[in-house]
Parts: sequence; structure tokens; C-alpha cells
Amino acid sequence: MPTAQTPVAIVTGAARGIGAATAMRLAADGYAVAVLDLDESDANDIVNNIIHTTGRAAIAVGADVSDESSVEKAITQIADSLGSPTVLVNNAGILRDNLLFKMSADDWDSVIRVHLRGAFLMSKAAQRFMIGQPYGRIINVSSTSALGNRGQANYSAAKAGIQGFTKTLAIELGKFGITVNAVAPGFVETDMTAATAERVGMTFEAFKAASIAEIPVGRVGQPEDIAAAVSFFASKDAGYVSGQVLYVAGGPGQ
Repeated sequence: MPTAQTPVAIVTGAARGIGAATAMRLAADGYAVAVLDLDESDANDIVNNIIHTTGRAAIAVGADVSDESSVEKAITQIADSLGSPTVLVNNAGILRDNLLFKMSADDWDSVIRVHLRGAFLMSKAAQRFMIGQPYGRIINVSSTSALGNRGQANYSAAKAGIQGFTKTLAIELGKFGITVNAVAPGFVETDMTAATAERVGMTFEAFKAASIAEIPVGRVGQPEDIAAAVSFFASKDAGYVSGQVLYVAGGPGQ
């Protein structure tokens, strides 16, 4: 059990990829971390890694971020186990890519539910604790796809919605000492981008090579690149930064 002074961070979709790297980074920054994913058992490896690598407290939490009762149960579990959350990173997401004429209503709804409804429910639940402190950081993970991307009408709409949601929460919650910002990754090497390569019929190596040709810094992103941006927004140094969308894409937003 951490001391009362230990700040608490929640990272959703944290069993792998960007979420896992972010959970590790925040633990290294001094936070006790709730590693939240749909299946609690999937988060155990990251929790063990945090504890053994950083010595920080960490727990695995299973929750469906699109389900209100599941979210409320998870937030209560986290507050009881670690303490009131100080930082929330809304990273949970899924892909159901397809061209518009092939995209089913279920494909649309499932992506909107996880990304956008999930961020709404988690933020609404967590901000109650932050207002009482009063201090808080909410960091939402958007994407360069918010600017439009072929075959991702659902994902693009959800990520664009995340950006509007971010700016509105920054206005509403600022007077309580809570900042709200978004990180919008470009191409990051994860299981999700590997799945995209498979969808378009390319090997992952060829897919990465094609992407690198369009990225000014000449490489694809790594989950740790996004975690570093989240770390800044979560810090006290970012207290005068709110309602911003930071494109972490190796160049300007695409």
C-alpha cells in the first residue's frame, strides 16, 4: 500500500503497446499505477514489471471502459487499493478498419464506444477525485488519423471527437486545478499497426518502410515516444498547458 503522498495514475488499454510503455514511464516518474485493460490477467505482466523495475505499487484492473458500471467498479477498486487518482490516461482503443461501403454499423459503434464513450466514462468517474484534491491531469490519446485516414472512418471520427472532448474538459475543469490535454501519435510500432499492415495486404516491414519514407525524422515511432509526451502533460511543469493536442508523429500533423 503506497503512502498517502504517492500520486496515483490510471492508464487504460495498458496491457501492451503505448499503454504499457506509458504505465512503465509513469511508474518511473514516481506514480503508483493502475494498469487497466479489458482482461485483468493481460495486465499482470506489466504490473510485475513495474513492481520489479521501479519498486512502485501497481495493480492490474479488468474493466470494459465502454460500460458505466464496469468503470465505476474499477475506479472504486483503484481508489481503495492505491488512493485517489491524480492522473488518468485514456488510451484504450480498438480497430475495426474498413472502407465506408464495407463498414458495418457494429464496426462503427464498437470503435466509437471504446475510444470516445470510454474516455467520457473514465474521465467523468476520475474527475470526482481530482476535484476534491484539487489537482489532476487527464491525458487523452488521439491520433493523426483524426485528420482523416482511408479505411478508418470510425477510428478517425472517434479520434477527432477525442480532441473536441479534450478541449471542452479543459474549459470545464481548469478552475479545479485539472488540466486536460491530448497526445496524437503518428505511426507507432505496435500490434495495432501490425494489424493495419495485414489489413492492407503488406508485410509489417514493408508497411513500416513505406511509412518511414513519409516521416521527416526518418523512423517510425516507438511506444516510449508517446509515453514521454504523456509524462510531460502529467507533470507539474505542465500546469499552464491545457486543452492542447500534441502531434507526436516525427513531423507536423499529417
